Amino acid sequence: MTDTPRTLAEELRTRTDDGLVDLLRTRPDLLNPVPGDVTQLATRAGTRASVARAVERLDRFALQTAEALAVAPDPCPYPTLASLMTGAGTPAPGTSGGAPKDTGAPDAPQGGPDDPSLDAAVLAALPGAVAALRAQALVWGPDDRLRLVRTARELLAPSAAHPSPTGLGPTLAEAAAGMSPGRLQEVIAAAGLPPTHDPVTAVAALTSLFTDGERMAALLDEAPAESVAVLDRLLWGPPYGSVTERPAPHLRWLLDRGLLLPAGARNVVLPREVALHLRAGRAHRDPAPVPPALAPVTARDPQAVDAAAAGQAFTALATVEELLKEWDLGGPAVLRAGGLSVRDLKRTAAALDTTEQTAAFWLELAHGAGLIASDGEADERYAPTPAAEEWRQLPDAQRWAELVAAWLDATRTPGVVGTADAKGRAAAALGPHLDRSPAPEVRRRTLTLLAELPPGSAVPEAAVLDRLHWERPLRTAPENAPAAPGAGTGSGPGSAAPPPGEDLRTRLARWTLAEAELLGVTGRGALSAPGRALLDAPGAGAPGTGPGAGAPRTAPTTAGTREAAARAGALLAPLLPEPLDHVLLQADLTAVAPGPLRRPLAETLGVLADIESKGGATVYRFTPTSVRRALDTGRTAAELQEFLTAHSRTPVPQPLAYLIDDVARRHGRLRVGAAGAYVRCDDDALLAEILADRRAAPLRLRRLAPTVLAAQIAPDLLLDGLRAMGYAPAAESAEGDVVIARPDAYRTGPRTAPVPVPEGPPVPDPPLLEAAVRAIRAGDLAATATRKPVTATAPSPGAPPRTTSAETLATMQAAVLTGAAVWIGYVNADGAASQRVIAPVRVEGGFVTAYDHTADEVRTYPLHRITGVADLADDTV
Repeated sequence: MTDTPRTLAEELRTRTDDGLVDLLRTRPDLLNPVPGDVTQLATRAGTRASVARAVERLDRFALQTAEALAVAPDPCPYPTLASLMTGAGTPAPGTSGGAPKDTGAPDAPQGGPDDPSLDAAVLAALPGAVAALRAQALVWGPDDRLRLVRTARELLAPSAAHPSPTGLGPTLAEAAAGMSPGRLQEVIAAAGLPPTHDPVTAVAALTSLFTDGERMAALLDEAPAESVAVLDRLLWGPPYGSVTERPAPHLRWLLDRGLLLPAGARNVVLPREVALHLRAGRAHRDPAPVPPALAPVTARDPQAVDAAAAGQAFTALATVEELLKEWDLGGPAVLRAGGLSVRDLKRTAAALDTTEQTAAFWLELAHGAGLIASDGEADERYAPTPAAEEWRQLPDAQRWAELVAAWLDATRTPGVVGTADAKGRAAAALGPHLDRSPAPEVRRRTLTLLAELPPGSAVPEAAVLDRLHWERPLRTAPENAPAAPGAGTGSGPGSAAPPPGEDLRTRLARWTLAEAELLGVTGRGALSAPGRALLDAPGAGAPGTGPGAGAPRTAPTTAGTREAAARAGALLAPLLPEPLDHVLLQADLTAVAPGPLRRPLAETLGVLADIESKGGATVYRFTPTSVRRALDTGRTAAELQEFLTAHSRTPVPQPLAYLIDDVARRHGRLRVGAAGAYVRCDDDALLAEILADRRAAPLRLRRLAPTVLAAQIAPDLLLDGLRAMGYAPAAESAEGDVVIARPDAYRTGPRTAPVPVPEGPPVPDPPLLEAAVRAIRAGDLAATATRKPVTATAPSPGAPPRTTSAETLATMQAAVLTGAAVWIGYVNADGAASQRVIAPVRVEGGFVTAYDHTADEVRTYPLHRITGVADLADDTV
C-alpha cells in the first residue's frame, strides 16, 4: 500500500489532534519543551529515557505484549503476535526427569496443557493491548507489519545481562555469532543437514530446522531422555546453564546438534527458536489478559465501618494534639545530619504510648501538615509552629481534613524510617531522604481500588497488592536494606517487616492501607464514606483498568485535594463523638471521662491529674504531685475543689478533698529564691528537719538565719530536690511573691509545610495539551510546506533559502498585497533558529506584523532577524 507509514513520524502525522493529545497526556515528558513538529515529537518519543518511563507505566498484559513483540520478527504480523501470546501447537514430548548436576540450571515447574478459556481471554484482550501500545507510540505500523520502537526492543529483548520475563534466550544467529565456521559445519552435519558454503547459510539452515515443527519433532524423538530433561529444565527460563570441561554424553548430544550453544567458557544457552518450539510457540508461560479480581470480598455494615473510621479519626486527632502538647515547651534537638535521633524517637513513642514506627508516622504527619518544624536556631530544636495554634482552635472535622489533605499528597514516607541507605546510614524521622515520588500516586490508586467495591466491603491486603502489581509490574528496585540497630523495622505503622526483596510500590501500598486505618480513612478494612469523598477531588482523572491503563492519571491540584478533604470532613463531622463537659469522680482518687472532653476542661484536668489509661474512656489519677502541679499554676485549694464540683456528675469524694487540702496546706511553706539559692520558712523546725535529712546532702544547705537556708545550687535544681524529698516548696520572686509556674509555650517562627517531590513531569492540563498540539501541527506545516522554486540556494536540505535584506523586504511587501503566506527562517534574541509560516499584514519601520500559523497568533518580527523567505505553494495554507 502506498499510504503505509514508513516511520513513526509518518504514523504520528496521520493521527487526529485527539490522538496526539492522548499521547502527550500519557507521556508528559514529551512536552518539555514542546516539540517543534511531528518529526521532533517522534524522535523524542524514541529516546531511551522516555521509552523506559513509558514502559514502566504499562500494565502486565500490555507489557507482556511488548515483550512478545521484542522476541518476534521485525516487522511482526498480527497473527504471529497472537500465536506468540496463545501458542501455536503442542510442546515436544519430554520427561520430567531431573537435570544433571553440571547444567547449573534452576528447577522450573513444568508447563501444563493449554487452557482454551485463557487463550480466548488473551485473544479478546490482545487488540486492546496493541492499541494501548500504539497510542503511547511504542508500537507503530499496520497490523500486518507491527513494529516495536527500536529503543523499546532494546530494553525488552532478552540478553545475558538483562533476562526477559519471557525466559527466552538469544536467537540462534545471536548465540552462534562467536562460533567458528568449522564448528558450525559440524553442528549442521550432526543435525542431519547438508554442508553449506559459509556461516551465514549454516545459521539459516539451522534456523529453518528449528522453526520447522515436523523436522524438530523428528529430531527430538531421537534425543536421549536425559537430554530432553535438560531442555525441560531450561524451557521457561532462565535459558542459561553451566557445564564442565567434559560435558556428559546427554549434554554433548545437545551441543553437537545446536540445541544448546556455548555462551562462554563453561556456560550454555538454549536458543530462542528451540525454546519456542518446546513451548508450542508461546512467549509467556502465564499470560495475564485480565486484572486479578478483588476477592474474596467481606461485606460489612457501612454504618459500622463509618463509626469505626470516625473513632479512629478522633484518636488520630487526640494523638497529634498530644504530640504537640508533649513538645509545647520545645521538642528534642535536631541531629547534625537532620532529623530525630533514635533515642528521642523512642522517648516520643513512649509518650504517645505507641510503637516507634507508628510514632514516626505521627511525627511525619504533623510535619507534613506544617504543625511542627525546626526552630532554625543555633542549637536547633523541633517545636510546634504558629500554625499549630490555629489548628488547635479549628473544629475536629476541619482539623482532620487538614491532616488527611497533607497525608494524601505527601511524598515523605515514614515507613522508610529505620531502613539503611546505600551507605548503611539509618533514615531518621523528620530527616532528609524520606521522599518517595511514587507515594501520592500509589496512595490514591490503593484507595481507589477500595472505592471500586460496594460501600462497607473489604478485601484482603494480598488482593489489593496483586491488582497493583498487575497494573504496574515494572517498578522501582527493591528496598530491602536491613534496618540499623535500634532504628525500627522500616515497615509500615504497626506492621511487621516486609518480605525481603519487596519492591517499593508494594511497600507503599502496604503503608497506605495501614496509615489509612490509623487516620480513619478506612474502618475495619473498608473505605469509609469520608474516605470516598476524599478521592473525589476536582481535576482528578478516572483511572482505568484495561490494557495499558498504567499511563499517568491526572492528579488533582493541592487546592482540589483540600476541597475534597473539606467535603470529607463535613461527612465525618456528624460521626465524631460530641465533646463532654463533665467527668465522673471516684473514691479511688481517679476521674473517668466517658468520652472526649471539651478543650478547656481537658487542659485543666491534664494539669490537675495524670492520665492513667486511654481508650473509649480516659482515666485520670490524682496524686500529690499532680495536685501540687495545679497549685503551682496559681490556683488555690478552694478553686480546685470548686472546679471539680462544677464538672463532676458525682460528688467530690472525701479522699480527693483531703488530698487537695493536705497538699495545699504544705504547699508554699518552703520558699525558694535566688541568691545562689535560698530556702525560707517561718517554721524553723521544718528547716531543721531538712538539714538533718541525709537526702539533702547533695543540695549543700547551710543555715543563715533561723528561718533561712542557703544553697550552692540553682533555684530550679533546689526546687526539684526538695520536691523529690516529699516537700511542696514554692518559688518566690525578689519581692517575696510566689512565682506562678505557667511556662510560656515555645513556638518556631512561621514555617511552610514540606513541598512534595513530584515523580517526573506533571500531567499537563487540557489547555496546555491543546496549545501544544496546535504548535506541533503548525511547526509540521512549516517544515513540510510545499515551496515555490527560488533562485537562492538553501544552506541545507529542508531549510529556508538565504535571501538578502532587499529580497526579504520585497517578498514581504508582495505578500501583504496578495494576502499570501510565506515560509521564513527566523533567529530570535537568544540565537535559536526556527522555521515559521506567516501571513504578513503590515511591513513598516523595519518590522513585519503577521499572523504566525506556527504560534497561532499575530506577532511582530524584526526584518533583520529573518534569515530567508520563500513563497508557499498556492494550496498549502
